[in-house]
Amino acid sequence: MTVTNAVRGRLMSCLLPATPPPLAVGVVVAVAVVAAETALLGAVRTASPATQPSAALYILGVLAVTTVWGARLGVLTALASTVAFNYFHVGSNGLHLTVSQDLVRAVIFATVALVSSGLANVARSRTIEAQQRAAEADLAAELARLILGQDDLGAGLRAGSRHLATRLGLPSASIELADAPGRDEVGGAVVLGLGDGPRRVGRLVLPDATPPAAVGRIRDRVGPALESILRTALDRRELVGTLRVSQRATRALLAEQAALRRVATMVAAGGPPAEVFAAVTAELHRLFEGFSTALIRYEPDGTVSSICARDADGRLLPESPSLPISGENVAGVILRTRRTARIDYDAATGPIAEGARAIGVHSGVGVPIVVDGELWGVALVMSARTDPVPADAGARLQGFTELVATAIANAENRAQLVASRVRLVAAADDARRRIERDLHDGPQQRIVSLALRLRIAEDSALDDRSAVRQLLRDTVGSLTEIHESMTDLARGIHPALLTQGGLGPMLRTLARRSAVPVELQLRVEQRLPERVEVAVYYVVSEALTNIAKHAQASVACVTVATDERNVRLSVHDDGVGGADPSGGTGLGGLRDRVEALGGRFSVVSPPAQGTTLTAEIPVAEPDPVAAAVSVPDAAAR
Repeated sequence: MTVTNAVRGRLMSCLLPATPPPLAVGVVVAVAVVAAETALLGAVRTASPATQPSAALYILGVLAVTTVWGARLGVLTALASTVAFNYFHVGSNGLHLTVSQDLVRAVIFATVALVSSGLANVARSRTIEAQQRAAEADLAAELARLILGQDDLGAGLRAGSRHLATRLGLPSASIELADAPGRDEVGGAVVLGLGDGPRRVGRLVLPDATPPAAVGRIRDRVGPALESILRTALDRRELVGTLRVSQRATRALLAEQAALRRVATMVAAGGPPAEVFAAVTAELHRLFEGFSTALIRYEPDGTVSSICARDADGRLLPESPSLPISGENVAGVILRTRRTARIDYDAATGPIAEGARAIGVHSGVGVPIVVDGELWGVALVMSARTDPVPADAGARLQGFTELVATAIANAENRAQLVASRVRLVAAADDARRRIERDLHDGPQQRIVSLALRLRIAEDSALDDRSAVRQLLRDTVGSLTEIHESMTDLARGIHPALLTQGGLGPMLRTLARRSAVPVELQLRVEQRLPERVEVAVYYVVSEALTNIAKHAQASVACVTVATDERNVRLSVHDDGVGGADPSGGTGLGGLRDRVEALGGRFSVVSPPAQGTTLTAEIPVAEPDPVAAAVSVPDAAAR
């Protein structure tokens, strides 16, 4: 179909050229056509003398000449055809003009010439229009190819501008986007807007000498196509930009997930905290290339210290001295809010900000590291460049801070586990030595004494019966004392009253025996598992013993309450406070006992404000599988 249209267009261009050939050529062609038609009629007449010649053949010549050269030459050709027909075919010798016949022929030929001229003009204008449309379509296609075929839209616009100027025969032309510097008021140029109002996408700048007709035609014919091309180019640029952003985000997410997996693997494997800290800062530097990274820790004295830090090139920085948390800085903001903080160090205050500016840092983002509900430290990304830290740095740091918190908690738990095992072994050794001492100083000595008395009774049995009877009475008394000593020793190991009466009677007995008055509140409605009752007994017993020895208190309050899941107990005194669980007062052993049952234990003892000991022990058996996998699960998250 396309080939047929092309052939048809070329044929129409030949038959109806936009610019007719010179008039002299038309006259020659008209004479030749009239002569050829006259000769053809003569040949027909010679071949068939009986055939009456017809002037209709001359109409073809009139149509041909009129179509190409217009009505004037067509009318002249019509008159010449009438004269030639009359001269050669009507009479035998010369002209035989008759008004009735020759005038009719002339009128018919002239009418045909006029009508064919009008039709030819219409056809010619349609042909010209079609040619122009085809040229404009070709121009639009070529502009689309040049503009849309370039990855760089600016380069495509420059190539399209050069091609447009060449095709339109202009010295120059410029296709510009709407966001380019304005040229509407620049003299010496014609500016055609592409699009209307808020939908305007660009402009076409033409030389000032461009004819108004050409400007109007370009505006009406080339402008809409060029507007569509620019819209398509802008849409493509936006789409490509979105895809590139998406690709960068995807690559960043994949890199972040890979870094998290590497750190999580190290945490799950129980890597030392120092190695985990170094790995975290290294992974953060890979994710935030060109930025400094650091992990800092809050110290009990109100300062912060750097645990691990890397510069913008990824090199480990030497440890820096602790700095006080004063002024406006990331550490201070996070300490107050416990939330992610972003700060401009150029405007920050305090020693921390001064230290940051000293190493060239301009801005930073910090995310809190929370371990077991307590604020431990901060993960930092800092920029020494003019551009700030990326806006999504806080969200991307979050996963690493959770892994750091898990690693710290794991290390602390391992340290506590080792310490508790040492304490349990030491407590078992102390218990064995105490039992050995009690047995040696009590029942064993009395048994030896009893054996000596029995030997004396054996030697004097036949000599003095009264002395034997006295020795036997003393022996019975010694046996009774030995039995009572063994009973007391057994009660010290496991209270018999606890087994017989339960937790309530045993705690009341402890309260009565306490050297410090005890206010006892019990909300225990049923018997508890033996392991729980024993733990509560020893916690309360040890707490009351410590109060009597160290607290200098006037009263102690003991509260024990249970529900379906837990036993909660609290022991409070109004003494001097300052109790330290690691100070050898037996609180460490109580913590071990409670935590071994899956419970929680805490001591709050501010100086001069008394001491409050709280414990929560689950009634159900702890799940060893859940306890074993809880730390790896946290590391995986």
